[in-house]
Amino acid sequence: MNANKKHKDSVFSLLFSDPAVLRELYSAIEGVEFPPDIPIDINTLTDVLYKGKINDLSFLIDNRLVVLIEHQSTINENMPVRLLIYIAEVYKRILNNKEVFHEKLIKIPTPEFIVLYNGNKPYDEQKTLRLSDAFKDIEGLKLDKSNPPLELVARVYNINKGHNQQMLEKSKTLEGYSLFIGKIKEMKAKNLTLAESIKYAVRYCLENNILTEFLRAHEGEVIDMILDDLSTDEWLDLRFEEGLEQGLEQVARKMKTANKPISEIIDFTGLSTETIQSL
Repeated sequence: MNANKKHKDSVFSLLFSDPAVLRELYSAIEGVEFPPDIPIDINTLTDVLYKGKINDLSFLIDNRLVVLIEHQSTINENMPVRLLIYIAEVYKRILNNKEVFHEKLIKIPTPEFIVLYNGNKPYDEQKTLRLSDAFKDIEGLKLDKSNPPLELVARVYNINKGHNQQMLEKSKTLEGYSLFIGKIKEMKAKNLTLAESIKYAVRYCLENNILTEFLRAHEGEVIDMILDDLSTDEWLDLRFEEGLEQGLEQVARKMKTANKPISEIIDFTGLSTETIQSL
């Protein structure tokens, strides 16, 4: 990966950049209570980037547990591979490089990997992603596939409205974030522009005491960040739809060349009569 020092925060990483808020978030996800004096040290990567993106959250709890949390609006099945790259870099930074060459065993913080999903597509309440699912088939090589020599397990939680409600209620910050993004989607579905939807959601949250302090302090940044993030997601979706349509048109052309009936082409591709006739 080419490193890019000019990283940019997301609303999610900015919102959870405070140790007290992180303590609340982790306690809600795990269903545990940490005393307020337990140290939380944030070590989110700021210069290991891919296409301008950093890992969302990385932090140490009492120097015994290292937690990586990623926020996703689209589920990426390669997340365990990405998390493997991130955790290697995190360990590299928190350990003394010379120590790993000593004969005596050194103790390292236990890792934990969490993904929070709030995209538009339906998704399970909870799901587990494993690094070993990405491994190529080793059948015939006399290796035990059931016991891979390297594994990374990431737990995915759906934080959309109506999902994992008990967890959201335990973290008012996470619940507020879910409601805020949900309100943007709701307004977009009513044919408001993205910018209008974001501004409406900000106003709605301020009027209803949702993320009030955060939004008042960062309103301009939040609008810019979400405009950028959601615009990117919409652009990717649009490019996928355009590519799909172009592929179907190519199939329709070949079927026309083979003198297939228009009705058969419509059934196979789903394209309209007008589109097929114009090809």
